[in-house]
Amino acid sequence: MYDKSVNFSLWCDFLERDFLSGEFLTLIENGTINGVTSNPSIFKNAILSSDAYDESKKSSKAKTPKELYENLATADIRLAAQGLLKNYVNNDDGFVSIEVDPNFANKSGDTYKEGKRLYSGIGMPNVMIKVPATKPGFEAMKNLMSKGVNINATLIFSPEQTKNCLKAFKEGASLFEKNFPKANFPKAVISIFVSRFDRALDSKMAEVGLPTAKVGIYNAMKCYNLIKDARLDFVKPLFASTGVKGDNLPKDYYVSELLFKNSINTAPLETIKEFIKTEHEVKKPLSTEKIDEFFGKMKEHEIDIEKIYKKLLDDGLVQFINAFDEILAALKKD
Repeated sequence: MYDKSVNFSLWCDFLERDFLSGEFLTLIENGTINGVTSNPSIFKNAILSSDAYDESKKSSKAKTPKELYENLATADIRLAAQGLLKNYVNNDDGFVSIEVDPNFANKSGDTYKEGKRLYSGIGMPNVMIKVPATKPGFEAMKNLMSKGVNINATLIFSPEQTKNCLKAFKEGASLFEKNFPKANFPKAVISIFVSRFDRALDSKMAEVGLPTAKVGIYNAMKCYNLIKDARLDFVKPLFASTGVKGDNLPKDYYVSELLFKNSINTAPLETIKEFIKTEHEVKKPLSTEKIDEFFGKMKEHEIDIEKIYKKLLDDGLVQFINAFDEILAALKKD
């Protein structure tokens, strides 16, 4: 764990086969990271750009592009889980996440079936199944958790999504405890996306005289406070989408600004390397009242945050679906 004194973890938002056998293990051994996340965009860049997968593609007996993709992706996830197993055993996070087919984002039953199949197929206790935070997704989260599957709720933009995740986890955990009273309790993270707010709103914020590079931070703090107040000890907030585009902010801006007690920050390699160069102070989130005051000023200037929540979720789903479909199309050609 990066900072045990405040239970703050750094996870790596990157995964690629050669990386897993080299630098990844070094980052774990020196205590920099204790978890890893993936998504369809990350796997697209890895599988379609790296020659580390060529031999596996040639020797695969997969009958469909999706089966081939799953063979390649789950092999990487299993390798990452093995590298992080010591952390997991020592109750030091140690999780790796894999996302269900994003085309199932609005299909609860399909999400549940695929999540359960992937979790069982990988066969490692420290795997988290990533489920998009849609209405059908919440139902799938509950059902997966009731069966003991660790969950990474992804594409969280709004406080309402956060509340729905907490509800799903609470209900799923209750069912799990009832059915498996002596089993190890599943874990969950709520992945709150941060930087996309500022990329979408900074120009408008500057135009009306409001501070830039702050909406993502304030929104993340609001979601963090909801999770903290829920007091579910098997659920942690995870700040995602923390990379910086351009040169107007420090590369580790979102990580250092969201260095909160009992939280996780998953970040690109470049961001992690920048962050560990210097010491950082632990931050304390603002009160919900102060946060609401900030959003009140945005409303006064006719910036509709509810519309932004919807747009960012819709765009995020499309981005992951496109990346997933591009992987399958490329593997079909191969």
